[in-house]
Formats: sequence, structure tokens, C-alpha cells
Amino acid sequence: MSIKKKLFNKCSVALEARLSVISKTILDLETSLQSETKSSAGDKHETGRAMVQLEREKAGQQLAELQKSKTLLQKIDYSSKHHNVALGSIVFTSQHNYFISISEGKIDVDSITFYAISPQSPIAKLLLGKTEGDTIIFRSGTFAIEKVA
Repeated sequence: MSIKKKLFNKCSVALEARLSVISKTILDLETSLQSETKSSAGDKHETGRAMVQLEREKAGQQLAELQKSKTLLQKIDYSSKHHNVALGSIVFTSQHNYFISISEGKIDVDSITFYAISPQSPIAKLLLGKTEGDTIIFRSGTFAIEKVA
């Protein structure tokens, strides 16, 4: 199995795990909202419901972001070869190695460390469109693109 496919699979598994957790959280919050009964405290009850509703909205926003990430990940063809850095590229640099996909952070594959980053991240914006041999200046550091796969 190629490194790109392994990276893709690890991102996919991590994303599905996060989707599962947030979906369960939303379900738990909805159950909590439905099971709240009017207490004699009145205002205290309404405050509790409002807090649960705010948590539900926050979880809903997180779910929407994760679904956007899933859509982005599904656009990646891990069998394709890249000459210019693009979505789905593996970029080996003199500093770090990157997988342009979703923001998943550090991933180790075949004893090599990669950083799965979204195309919207500051470093990815600098890398997109570049080719092997180009140099990038990021956070007052300069590094070279050694290989694009």
C-alpha cells in the first residue's frame, strides 16, 4: 500500500471517529433537552435548557465543519501523482513532510512523520502550486520542497 493511501486511510479513520463522537454528543444533548421537565425553580430550569441548547448549537457547528472535511477528503484521488502541490499531494520539505488533505495533525507512516494539513492552512497556502526545488519562507524560516508526490 502506498504512503499516500496509508495517510488517506489514517485521516479517514480519525475523521470518522470524530464524526461519531460529535454525533453521539448531539444525540445526548437532544435527549437531555427532551427529558428536561419543568422544575419548581423556574428561572433555573430555563437557564439550564438555554445552556444545553447553546451546547447543541456548538456541537452542530462542529458537525458541519467535520462534514466539510469529509467532503474535502472524498475529493482526494490517492492514486494520482502530482508535480505541483495540490489537494492530495504529499510534500517532502527540508523541514517537515506534509499531506495536503484535512487538518488532522501529526501522522506517522512507515517511520516517517507527516503533518496532515488543510489547503486553507497558512503553510498550505504557501505550498499550493509549488514544485520540487522551490523554496518557501514561513515564520521567518526558509525551507525547500524536496519532493512532491
